[in-house]
Order: sequence, then structure tokens, then C-alpha cells
Amino acid sequence: MRLLLIAAVAATLTAAGCSSYSTSSGGTGGRSTSILVGNDYYSLVPDTVASGAQVTWTWATPSNGHTVNWDSGPGTLPANSATMTSGSYNATLTTPGTYHYHCLVHGAAMSGIIVVQ
Repeated sequence: MRLLLIAAVAATLTAAGCSSYSTSSGGTGGRSTSILVGNDYYSLVPDTVASGAQVTWTWATPSNGHTVNWDSGPGTLPANSATMTSGSYNATLTTPGTYHYHCLVHGAAMSGIIVVQ
């Protein structure tokens, strides 16, 4: 069911003119996951990863400039990313729970959730 949902979202983003879409590498309980930061979206929102998983946000090229700013989550939150137009940002999430984040440039209109199990 999740793969069908991802395919539907990917088709929608492609139709909307977004540049690209990423699938998760080990998401839904895996040890790591990748999230693509497009011009106006985060891919795979929400995603589920295992405790201790590394999550990598990679900026699509070209990108308008985005951040990963943590709103809430259990324990100590990772450091926020800088405003970036390319490259990647990594966070290792060790405490189970739900983490909420957003783009500082775009606010709540561009937000994401990661569930750590």
C-alpha cells in the first residue's frame, strides 16, 4: 500500500512540475532514510525509521534555498540545518517518538514528520 502511495505522490509531484522525487533507502523501520528537498516539498513525509537511524536530506538541484528546522521531538533535538541550496544535511535520531520539522524559509507550508521506533 505504501509503495502505491509513494508512486501516486511521485506522479503528482511530476505533474506539478517539481524537479524530482526520492524514495526511501531503508525507511519504514530501516537504519537510514533519504529525503529529497525539492523547490517546495520534502519527499517521504512522514517516514518511519528505526532508533539510531541516520536521516539524510539532500537538496535537489536547483533548489530555492531551504532548511530543516526541528519543531518538536523526544529528548535533545538535532541541530538545525543552515539555509542551503545544494548538498545534504544529516541527523541521527536515537530516541523513539515523533519528530516534527519545517523549512524556516517556507514555514508550516513545508513541513515534515519522522517517526522513530
